[in-house]
Amino acid sequence: MATPTKPKRRARIVAGSAKTAVDSAIYLDDRLPFARWLRPQLRKLFPSHWSFLLGELALYSFALLVLTGTFLTLFYKPNPDVAFASAAEISLNVRGGLLMRQLHHWSATVFVLAIVAHLCRVFFTGAFRRPRELTWMLGVVLFGLVLFESFLGVSLPGDQLAMTGLRQAQGLLLSIPVVGTYLSAFAFDGEFPGQVLPRIFVTHVLLVPGILMAVVPLHALILTWRQKHTERKASESRVSGGPFFPYFAVKNGATALFTMGAIAALATFVRVNPVWEHGAYSAGGHVPSAQPFWYFGVLDGAQRLVPPWELTIGGYVLQPGLWIPPLILTVFFGILLLYPLLERRFTGDGDHHHVLDRPSQAPVRTALGIAVIAFFTVLWAGTWVSEAAPPMHSAPGFPQPPPAPHALLTVPHDTYATIVLGLRVAVFVVPVVAFLVARAVCRGRAGQRGL
Repeated sequence: MATPTKPKRRARIVAGSAKTAVDSAIYLDDRLPFARWLRPQLRKLFPSHWSFLLGELALYSFALLVLTGTFLTLFYKPNPDVAFASAAEISLNVRGGLLMRQLHHWSATVFVLAIVAHLCRVFFTGAFRRPRELTWMLGVVLFGLVLFESFLGVSLPGDQLAMTGLRQAQGLLLSIPVVGTYLSAFAFDGEFPGQVLPRIFVTHVLLVPGILMAVVPLHALILTWRQKHTERKASESRVSGGPFFPYFAVKNGATALFTMGAIAALATFVRVNPVWEHGAYSAGGHVPSAQPFWYFGVLDGAQRLVPPWELTIGGYVLQPGLWIPPLILTVFFGILLLYPLLERRFTGDGDHHHVLDRPSQAPVRTALGIAVIAFFTVLWAGTWVSEAAPPMHSAPGFPQPPPAPHALLTVPHDTYATIVLGLRVAVFVVPVVAFLVARAVCRGRAGQRGL
């Protein structure tokens, strides 16, 4: 009769570890009933269409932003005198520093793009309707915070390009009547550049990320998890899709790997913002040739298209042309924030909606969205062309200054004036034409489906 052999050491370790894990889970579940809560959450159904993963794309970009930003914070010095040298040192001397800077940049770019794409999907399909108004409003707040955070981030290197942008921001603050000087003093603490970089650093690293880390989970996890998800083809009462585990969890994992892999590839092969070529800031120096980001280009283009109006009241010169672009963005974000309530008010539709609209089913809403996109595209087009800089001359006996760098596309003064005039007309005409065409197309498609 054969005697049983003693289990090998590895088998005993595996069995002991499994028993310890089971006992620990039972111990915790007896005191904190995780299983009662976790079991239905793992079986919660999620949609299968790829467009529902745009929010996850933004979420994982934000996670990479936090990780790379933490690394850069360890080496960056926000003192105005050494900020540029610090950014250059991170890029050229810190091991992996340039890769981290570019990872941070591309994470921010993908983050903004994903948010815009996600907002467009939600808007054009009517996913913001009751009972998801609060989720939409938090998304709009998140969008505004991300744009503000991006502006702060591109200002931190302290190079000629970044400081010129801050100088323009200070000019905009100073143009505000009555309170402009107080706002400038609060932000810059005296004459430019003052202490603006330390204040931007604290806001960029602590204040805004803290708000984002509170808003993102509330928008993306808590409200979404508590509410029934929207459907593409279903009834208002029936839920379709796959369970969170393993179906949606695997898709989320694949999305996370794809997002971080694509951002890593961009950061590896595409160089951005070479601050060591721009040089440290010097008052009156030439601004490096660079195209503004598309989401900053809207404001820059609007400032180019608005005429340089001035009003003299009581001996004070007011410049309303500088106020119009920020007012346009303020009104836009205000309407965007309250749009679910405005649409309910004008349509009288206060029902709960879990089935998504096709864009053609809501011709007016779709046409409004297309018109807004066309409007901001025209404003952005104002940054595509620049006027050739006039030649610079020095006083006799002094060396000639270096020529100004060429922009991406420069044209003579007369040609530039004609282009600006055409864009000023287009900013009023193109959105109206886009609205009428989009509404007609949607109504035509809806009629074909009705037949």
